[in-house]
Amino acid sequence: MDLDQLHTFLEIVRLKSFSKAAQTCHRSQPAISAQIRQLELELDTTLFNRFGSRISLTPAGQLFAEYAARILELRDQARQAIHELEHNPRGALTIAANEATCLYVLPDVFVEYRRRFPQVQLRVERVYGRRVLEAVLENQADFGIAQVLRADRRLQVVKIHTDEIKLIAPAGHPLADLPAVTAQQVAEFPLILPQYGTTRQRLDEWLEPVEDRLQVIMELDSSEMIKRFVARGMGVSFMAASHCRAEQERGELALVRLAPEPMLRRLCLIYRRDRPLSKAGLGFIEVVLERAQPEG
Repeated sequence: MDLDQLHTFLEIVRLKSFSKAAQTCHRSQPAISAQIRQLELELDTTLFNRFGSRISLTPAGQLFAEYAARILELRDQARQAIHELEHNPRGALTIAANEATCLYVLPDVFVEYRRRFPQVQLRVERVYGRRVLEAVLENQADFGIAQVLRADRRLQVVKIHTDEIKLIAPAGHPLADLPAVTAQQVAEFPLILPQYGTTRQRLDEWLEPVEDRLQVIMELDSSEMIKRFVARGMGVSFMAASHCRAEQERGELALVRLAPEPMLRRLCLIYRRDRPLSKAGLGFIEVVLERAQPEG
C-alpha cells in the first residue's frame, strides 16, 4: 500500500467513476483498476460494489475511505510542518560547554542566535574537558565547545577562539608585577586550582616539576569563585585572560604570563560528522563562525 494508491482510491470515491478518476490521475483506466485490485488483495476485502458502469462503496470501502483521507491529511500536515521548519526553525539545540565558556565566550553567540531563530530553545549542558566530546559522541549534545587535545575521526572540530591562560593574582601580590612566572616561582605561594577540565590537565603538566612543593589550598569548579577568592588574597590561580578582563580593568586582579612558553588556549566547535544538520543547527554554526576569534 502506498500513498499514490490511496490518492487514486479517494479520487474514485470523490468522482464515483473509474474513468473520470483515470483522467484526474493522468493514468489509463486499466492502470487505476489494477491499483484498486492490489489494494483489495492487500486488505483482503472488496472496496467497491460494481453495477455495470455504476459503483458504490462497500461497508469496508466506506471505513477504508475515512482512514485513507486521514492518512493523506497527515501527509499534507507533515509536508507543511517540514516546510515551516525549514523557513522558521523551532525545537531545541543542546550545547555542551563549561561554565566559563558560557559566561565569557558564548553570550554574544547566544544573543545573536536567539535574534535569528527565536523559536529554537538553547539548552546548555555544563560539562568539562573530555566529557564535552563524549556528550557529542553519545548524542547527548548537538554541539560542544572545548579545548581539544586529541581529535576523534567521528567529530568535526573547528577552531573558533584563542586566548592565553595566565596566572591571576590579587593587586599588590609579589608575583603581580613580573613579566612572566615559572612553576618554581608559583610553588612558593598558596594555589587555588580549577577542579576539572583540559586547563587543569595542562596546568598539572606545567606544575609537574614542582608538584612536591605545591601548596594547593582549594580546588573549585567555578571560575567566578576562583576569581573572588584570589581577589581576597587567599592564593593565586590560573585562568584564560578573556575571563578576567573586567577585574583586571578595575585593578582587582593582575594577570601574568606563564614561562618559559605562553600557554595558549584554543577553543573548538565540535559536532558529529555523520549526523545530519538541521537548519537550526546550520544556523548555530554560522553564528559561531561569524564571531570566531581563532587567532586570538
